Amino acid sequence: MSSQPEPRRQTNQVAGILGTATVLALLYFGRDVLIPITLAIILSLLITPFIHRLRRIGLGQTLSVGVAVVTLALSLAAVGLVIGVQVVRIGGSLPQYADTIRSKVNVLDQLTLGKLGELNGQAGRWIDHLSDEKDAKATASVGAAPALRAGSNVPIPVEIHAPPQKPLQLLTRIASSVWAPLETAGIVFVVLIFVLLEHEALRDRFIRLAGGNDLRATTIAVNDAGERLSRFFVSQFAVNIGVGVLVWLGLSILGLSQALLWGAMAAILRFIPYVGVWIAAFCATLLAAAISPGWSLAVMTLMLFLVIEVVFAQLVEPKLYGHTTGLSPLSVVIAAIFWSWIWGPVGLVLSTPLTLCLVVAGRYFRALNMFEILLGEIPALTLPQNFYQRALSGDTQEIIASARQILKRKSFAAYCDSVLVPALHLARADLDANAISKGEQLKVGTAIASVIEALGENPKWWRQYTRISMLEDVNIGRQLRRRREAVIGGTQGSFDVPAGTIVLGIGAGSGGDELAAEILVRILRKQNVDGRHVTLGEMGDAPPPDVKPGIVAMFCLVSIEPVKEQAQIEAALMQMTQRLPHVKQLVLQIASPFEQLQLQDNAIDGAHEVVHSFEEAVQSCLRNLHVYDKPGLISKI
Repeated sequence: MSSQPEPRRQTNQVAGILGTATVLALLYFGRDVLIPITLAIILSLLITPFIHRLRRIGLGQTLSVGVAVVTLALSLAAVGLVIGVQVVRIGGSLPQYADTIRSKVNVLDQLTLGKLGELNGQAGRWIDHLSDEKDAKATASVGAAPALRAGSNVPIPVEIHAPPQKPLQLLTRIASSVWAPLETAGIVFVVLIFVLLEHEALRDRFIRLAGGNDLRATTIAVNDAGERLSRFFVSQFAVNIGVGVLVWLGLSILGLSQALLWGAMAAILRFIPYVGVWIAAFCATLLAAAISPGWSLAVMTLMLFLVIEVVFAQLVEPKLYGHTTGLSPLSVVIAAIFWSWIWGPVGLVLSTPLTLCLVVAGRYFRALNMFEILLGEIPALTLPQNFYQRALSGDTQEIIASARQILKRKSFAAYCDSVLVPALHLARADLDANAISKGEQLKVGTAIASVIEALGENPKWWRQYTRISMLEDVNIGRQLRRRREAVIGGTQGSFDVPAGTIVLGIGAGSGGDELAAEILVRILRKQNVDGRHVTLGEMGDAPPPDVKPGIVAMFCLVSIEPVKEQAQIEAALMQMTQRLPHVKQLVLQIASPFEQLQLQDNAIDGAHEVVHSFEEAVQSCLRNLHVYDKPGLISKI
């Protein structure tokens, strides 16, 4: 029986590998079929909001679909016509700028110490070919006749030309060259029409296949995913159109020829992640350098693209669909490489939409959850897991840098409650299971101590990243306390203070409790509360002679394993009550968030108040000390 899971696991792995290979083969060999269908589905998500608007004004489903598809077709045809006309014009005007191109290449050749010599020769031959083509044709017929009449022995160049094509042959040749893209476009629009007409039926079938047993959850997931994708595609389309229009207007003002072409290219190429808009910028800048004798037009063209892209990427896009697409930057690059390998240039343009569809599907369907983890922007590890993993690796600096980013939004108490304490419980669980070695314990202890030292009590700038060296069997809380006492004194402050202003932090007994008590004291001192860390053993000693009676307002007994330490907590409370009978008694129970345990506040006899987080403990201390009424005191926790 014990040997069965291993063969079954190997069988599942083999099945997974074969399934992945089959999917890749289908994507590659079936691209002629899958590309039109994918384009149709993405276009349907793009124009679905337009169809909904048409239906709201009273048009039926069929008429709305027809109007939307015709509008889309006319728009794409107009864009294609504009681009084609502009490209033909550029091709016809390039020979006019032959001298400018030669001079620019010579300048660049001099600046790069002759490294562009080969490029200069190639560019010169290409330009000569363009500029002298008409002259060669004209002189061929004029120069050949005198040579023949004079009976010269000079060789006569002979060119063999095909006979001029008949109109029918010319039309056939043109049709054969444009038939493939027209065929693909036709298939896309036919599939698009049927997808839009049967939108509701297709959605119902998908819901039945995806999760017919839980109809409500599947319906919500499908609707939400469709709305998210449609909103993203519409927003991205609008942003790209805005970029193209601004590029067109800006280049027109600068005086660059064919500005409309570069605006259209910027809008289209911007669908290619990261590099698309810069391809258009490079081509436009190259043309500006070719047609202008100086370099000012080229520099202004490049700066125009830079300014427009920065404004849209940093200001406009975050307002429309967030700062990013929800994909990690690395996944966007890998997706572009993968889809361009599978489907060529079309895959490169569709890489981001396709990957986004996979991530959204992985968010709602468990079978596809790996796509959200691998490709999504959501962190694969929670913040406590990330802290513990970095601590095991000894990456203290990275933990501190991450913590400082969190502290820009949260307080130190909230950070300890949500990140540091759960990470401590993760380490405690591995320690109890003997799954962590001595060396790893020292790494974790060093990381925890260094982070607390760097973040707690506003240290000086030269001590913010001091690494603490931990020795075996050293109590972290006591070592942090000694380091703090080395700065402010062995008594952690003067005893010449007003009555009722000191709060004592006391661990219930374990080393983890003392660490939590030290953390609490540092949080209190960041709030200008005179917190002091003492142990139960020290409370049994005689007080220093210069201690005034009544200076202690309250004490907080801290436990990070309250279920196991109930008896110790009650015994410590009894000891503290005998020692400080007129002091407010607070108990801080920090249970593990990974354990489903119910803590009863009234289970602790003698405690005036029981809290379960550092934030609640600090709020209770501030409330009992009445510090909210003191001007200039920080009360934000």
